[in-house]
Amino acid sequence: MRIVFFGTPDFAVPSLKKLYESRHTIEAVVTTPDRERGRGRKVTFTPVKQFAVDNNIPVFQPERLKDENFISAIREIRGDLFVVVAYRILPPEIFQLPPKGVFNLHGSLLPKYRGAAPIQWSIINGDTETGLTTFFLEQKVDTGNTILQEKISIENGDDLGTMHDKMMELGADLVLKTVDLIEQGHVTTTPQDDSIVSPAPKITKETCHIDWNKPAQQLHNLVRGLSPYPAAFFTHDEKNYKVYKTKLVTIFQPDNLQLGNLKPSQIHQTKNEIYFGTSEGIIQILELQLEGRKRMTAEEFLRGYSLI
Repeated sequence: MRIVFFGTPDFAVPSLKKLYESRHTIEAVVTTPDRERGRGRKVTFTPVKQFAVDNNIPVFQPERLKDENFISAIREIRGDLFVVVAYRILPPEIFQLPPKGVFNLHGSLLPKYRGAAPIQWSIINGDTETGLTTFFLEQKVDTGNTILQEKISIENGDDLGTMHDKMMELGADLVLKTVDLIEQGHVTTTPQDDSIVSPAPKITKETCHIDWNKPAQQLHNLVRGLSPYPAAFFTHDEKNYKVYKTKLVTIFQPDNLQLGNLKPSQIHQTKNEIYFGTSEGIIQILELQLEGRKRMTAEEFLRGYSLI
């Protein structure tokens, strides 16, 4: 089939690559405009554009998706199917164009975690399982009939980074399976049950703030769900510290009995360990970053800094 692919970040590249290497044809790629990035403000391509350029695939980068010239150019391609992986919300003027429709890859088991940050919220909420869904686009975001779903476990040691990498590879397989089913005319869709919807809103600075008056388990999951980016943080002595890795402490073990009296936000340090009291339990900081400095283990940090 003739496919137009919509996507921007690293997460979308394995899906694009899988389709490019299949019997289907990628007629064009649509991605966000080039932006200045990094300290040097160097203009760089999106990962999806870089793949397209490397493989001589035509690229569109509209500022406005309702731009008449862009819509006309996409219409002239006469694509059979549009595939969306980690891109902006498409208007009806776009998703009503292809005869085979438009489907999206979403990082949850819809209707659970509709929204911009499904992987993050599944970890933050302490889930032990999540998944991926392909679904046909409709007017309301993330509400279309589902096509395929694939479950994946969230292990104790997983964070946003590890789940992102596992899910982008699994997602690529699901995207190709979905395209093949649509081509063969064997698609059976399932309406989403709106009564069990849960949201996955955009991550904000407020989301990332560590409140030591919350339980240790909840804060541990927050750190996991935001690591490595944008990272949970706390403020101490008017400085911000990002936290990338933590560990829950069992205070009933003999070596940890002295930690049992730590109150929320109270700090205990050893030569190479950092502990914080919470409303319920103790949490150990394993990796952190002082603003303006590099990411360090607690041991590395304590060689030159102190929180006490």
